[in-house]
Amino acid sequence: MYIYRVLSSGLRFFHWLMVVCMAVLFMTGLYIGSPGYIGTQGTEPTFAVTNLFSMETMRFIHFTTAFIFASSLLLRIYLLFTYPGNRLFPNFRSGDYWRGLGEMAAYYSFLRPHHRIYLRNPLAATSYLIAYILMVIELVTGLAMYAMINPNSFVAYLVAPVNGWLGNEYVTHIVHHVIAWCFLIFALGHVYMVFYNDIVEKSGELSSIVSGRKHYKERPVDASDALVDKK
Repeated sequence: MYIYRVLSSGLRFFHWLMVVCMAVLFMTGLYIGSPGYIGTQGTEPTFAVTNLFSMETMRFIHFTTAFIFASSLLLRIYLLFTYPGNRLFPNFRSGDYWRGLGEMAAYYSFLRPHHRIYLRNPLAATSYLIAYILMVIELVTGLAMYAMINPNSFVAYLVAPVNGWLGNEYVTHIVHHVIAWCFLIFALGHVYMVFYNDIVEKSGELSSIVSGRKHYKERPVDASDALVDKK
């Protein structure tokens, strides 16, 4: 039995912080885009239901959470350099990565019954990379719209040109909105895969986000990406 420390305590903290931030941002973002989705049709959104559901309160919660979200991304960058298991990204120069990508795609498509053992399979690593890229785009487009509250601010000087690059602020809003739904789809797929791997492969996938450890009967292909606790 091989036991690996795959996820550091810092990365686990980042994960749960992201879960909370994304849930809050998604729900408040839906309200800001369309207050009627919670059943307040016919009510002026500025004073909808109570002060708790006013547009001012929702925007404050959304913007505050967004800045926490941005700060957490800085934490994630720091974690890249503190522990090998925090490096979730695929190695495009490795032949094993490309072979593993096709292997895992075939496995999850039920085209092959087995696959080689990975701490973090290439398909998952690729999906994480795409998710981080989308996080950056979501953050930049959100800041570009936020900056228009005060077009003469320093923040506007830095990010407002994004509105022009995309065409106008409305297009920025659409991009921001679409990516938010992409995160929902990613989250559903992520949760499904975690439970699937935990039940079928019994490697402790689900518990690893709490303990940081995974266990295998044989040495994973990418074992060098983590530290062996015991064998």
